[in-house]
Amino acid sequence: MRRHFLVAVMTALLAGCGSPAPPGVPGSGAPHGFPVTVTNCGVTTTYDRPPARAVALNQHAIETMLALDLQDSMVGTAFLDDQILPEHRAAYESVPVLAEEYPSYEVLLNSEPDFVYGGWMSAFDEKEGRDRRRLADAGIATHLNAEDCADGPVTMATADDEIRTLGRIFGIGQRAERVVEQQRHTFEAARAAVADAAPVTVAVYDSGDTTVYTSGGHGIGDQIIEASGAVNLFADVPKVWADVSFEQFAERAPDVIVIYDYGDQPLEHKKRFLRQHPMLQQVPAIRHERFAVLPLSSITAGVRVGRAVDELARQLHPEQFR
Repeated sequence: MRRHFLVAVMTALLAGCGSPAPPGVPGSGAPHGFPVTVTNCGVTTTYDRPPARAVALNQHAIETMLALDLQDSMVGTAFLDDQILPEHRAAYESVPVLAEEYPSYEVLLNSEPDFVYGGWMSAFDEKEGRDRRRLADAGIATHLNAEDCADGPVTMATADDEIRTLGRIFGIGQRAERVVEQQRHTFEAARAAVADAAPVTVAVYDSGDTTVYTSGGHGIGDQIIEASGAVNLFADVPKVWADVSFEQFAERAPDVIVIYDYGDQPLEHKKRFLRQHPMLQQVPAIRHERFAVLPLSSITAGVRVGRAVDELARQLHPEQFR
């Protein structure tokens, strides 16, 4: 009888020493401040504890997590658009890279994540088997950068909220607030520097040879342009991204063309294409060779927004920074 009692006690103790429940799965002994419930892009998730095996897909998701000093809670990254910021390089190199672009569902599962943070909707592509429902069925919580499902214009407040939400999910609210404050300081300082400068008109060239893929009025790119002392000539288009014709691009006659630099098309190729386009020859930006450049990772609702305003303001209004 005593032997049976001891076996029962040991069985109970061993059961209590098992792996903790993943985020979104109820469990006992929740840390202070938990559970936390987050509704994100139509998906509601309850986190009973901070994720411990996170994967970040897309550069702005990766850098947001690294800026929050979460590399020790990460088991994988994938899909950079350009170089990781120097201050995050060492932390980035401490985390395994799962794929050059998106990992397959099987590769993702092999990293045994309990949380996947995607920067773009394509991170959770249903056709590729990585949709959020399938990952949830596998016990993996997911979060999508709010810019990719916003109903209205994305602003600096959206970037602030994104950082704070990650802070809530990982139980590091004070750390997140410090990151928000640092970025706000950079943003406001750059905006103040160009406050009395005459605004210049700009249009964004992201890509395209038959149409122009440009920045509309609903993306964070629009506020970056405005805060940098400029006017986005396609701010009236109620989209984050929009295709417009070269005729429209020429008719609006931007003073400066802002090029988003990324991918396998070199910056100089984009400039040469624009300079030689027959419809753009009378556009002031082309006649006066006025281009500004931002990396794609800087015009997303993440931790580069303040830096992007500073970089663009210095290109558009260099006289304000002498």
